[in-house]
Formats: sequence, structure tokens, C-alpha cells
Amino acid sequence: MNRLSIIAAMIAAASATSATAQEVFAGAAVHGVDTPLSLTTNEDGIDLQLGIRSAPIRALGAIGSPSAQLTASVNTVGDSNLAVAGLSWQLGGRLYARPGIGFAVHDGPSLRIDADGRHTELGSRILFAPELGIGYRFSDRASIEAHWLHISHARLFNHDQNPGLDMMGLRVNWRL
Repeated sequence: MNRLSIIAAMIAAASATSATAQEVFAGAAVHGVDTPLSLTTNEDGIDLQLGIRSAPIRALGAIGSPSAQLTASVNTVGDSNLAVAGLSWQLGGRLYARPGIGFAVHDGPSLRIDADGRHTELGSRILFAPELGIGYRFSDRASIEAHWLHISHARLFNHDQNPGLDMMGLRVNWRL
């Protein structure tokens, strides 16, 4: 999957859900941040992100009425690009937390080996995508979030390797 395919898939998904869209967002994140949840993949750069969120889904009240969320993330130096679909919950009011969980599809290499022989590819095209944001709502329409996104297959698809990949950045949100 190349960068254009991810962007096209994201536009199609956003178009299909635009009738239920409540919020759009844009942001940038540092790609390949070193955290205790990931190993070095030798990826870096900045990810430019666009996304859309639905209103809280009342039919999912048993799990807190999350919003559906779609995000496209394009890497500025040609490393892995992502499309993420999932659910997120806004917890709080003016100051809030936004945990989320979803699945990511990426276009990173299917085989990448360091000079020391260690595999650093992500192990699967489809990965789990937990995330956490901390935000501040300036008005009924505008907010800003610091966010962290982790993608990984949790060693479900390959027991020998799972480097994972972390991104951290800022998003500006606008309610429609």
C-alpha cells in the first residue's frame, strides 16, 4: 500500500461517514519516538495527520458511548504512512483525556533488517492502535490535544519480533 492509496482510502472513509461527522482534526507528530513500548525501527520524521470523529455513539452506551474516529497519517521523510480506524472516548469537560483503540493499516516495508541482523519491520500490515490524548477545549468548537499513538501487533502475528512504533504530537480539533 502506498501513500496515495492510504490517502484515497481515508478520503473514501471520511466521505462515507461525513453525515455523522461531529469533529475534524489536523496535527503533526514526531514519528518513531523511543518509548518503553517500542524498539528501534530506524524510522523518523514528522507525521502530518488529518482525521474525523463522529458524535458519541449512543448505541454503545454500555462501553461509554465512544466516537468513531478515522485518521490518515503521512510521514514527511517517506517512512511508514498510516490509516487508523477506531473508537475514542472524551472523558472530562474543558480539560479532558481521550483514550482510544483501533486498527492501523500501514505501508512500511515487509522486510527490514538492521546491520546486527535484527528485524525491524512492523510484522503485519494490520496493527493494533491504542492511543491517548490530553486536551483543552477553548470553546464549544475548538480544542487542542497532545496525543500519543502506538501501533503494534502484540506478537500475535510473529512471536519472534514486534518492534512497535510510537508517535507523539499535537492536534487541533474543530467541532462542526
